Amino acid sequence: MSETSTRVVIADDHTILREALRQVLTARREFTVVGEAANGREAVAVVTRTRPDLLLLDVSMPEASGLDALRELAAIGPGVRTLVLTASIDRLGMLAALQLGARGVVLKTAGTKVLLEAIEAVLAGEYWVDRRSVSNLFDVLKQLSGPASPTQRKFGLTERQLEIVTAVVAGLTNREIAAKLKIAEDTVKHHLSQVFDKTGVSSRLELAMLATHHGLV
Repeated sequence: MSETSTRVVIADDHTILREALRQVLTARREFTVVGEAANGREAVAVVTRTRPDLLLLDVSMPEASGLDALRELAAIGPGVRTLVLTASIDRLGMLAALQLGARGVVLKTAGTKVLLEAIEAVLAGEYWVDRRSVSNLFDVLKQLSGPASPTQRKFGLTERQLEIVTAVVAGLTNREIAAKLKIAEDTVKHHLSQVFDKTGVSSRLELAMLATHHGLV
């Protein structure tokens, strides 16, 4: 195995599909399949044990769904980049998957070329939505959340808090926001806590979705 190969776990309840995905990936020297799972519970266990770079995760599986697995993996902590595989999914489903930490969605009807392009995009730190790569979370949410509300509700946010919301939508970390705005990281955390309270969201992704939908950025 090459030291630079991408370590992959495949999670799907259909053995034939897992074998097909394994063949597609192992035919390319840059990938190494380090584990497989037939349900969401196994997926979490295999990922926890092998710590792969990439998880190809089916949404509909027995015992625990792909979304259940994403939820549990998110609780464990940051780590594997996940590309969701599905026979069909609507925009709300895509939003749910992204909210739980997925980096993209690929339909099972897509060809090998599309799958490899999606994998390349996700490994490069981008998102994959609607058969194309998207460089930042703001553009993903703009596609999936629909047009901004004409009322542009501000939820009582201050100008500084709106600046921080904009930075969150752009994908910046607290440290990067602090450096950009020339304020302390603790100050960023304090403002974010107030923003969460005012808007009623509980995560950065929910905040980004709300900001996009209501035209806060």
